[in-house]
Amino acid sequence: MSIYLLIAVSLSLLAIISFYDVALQMAALVHAGDMTQGVLQVLHALLLTIIIVEILETVTAYFRTSRVQVTPILIAGITAMVRRVLTFGVEHLDPIDIGMTLAAILVLTVATIYIGRQERADYY
Repeated sequence: MSIYLLIAVSLSLLAIISFYDVALQMAALVHAGDMTQGVLQVLHALLLTIIIVEILETVTAYFRTSRVQVTPILIAGITAMVRRVLTFGVEHLDPIDIGMTLAAILVLTVATIYIGRQERADYY
């Protein structure tokens, strides 16, 4: 249990630092020369914060239920894939890489819906 507590504290600190980074990047966006690149950087930082919070939610859910819930992990995976999609306009990629990323988003979304229904059914 102490390991999970240490992980929760570490993730909380990471989330706070990441949110602070988002705030700094939003402030820098006002003075940015290239607005598109600045917005992309803010979105990347914000999505990273969301991923950290989702993983933290998994740990806190374990404290409440003594079970590992998979849904927050799948949501973090979807967020990571969306973050990856945002880079498609910035770098040159193979169509196969784009297709695999979109397939991963589809599989994670279907898994989230299926697992979410099962977890709700088990809860009630």
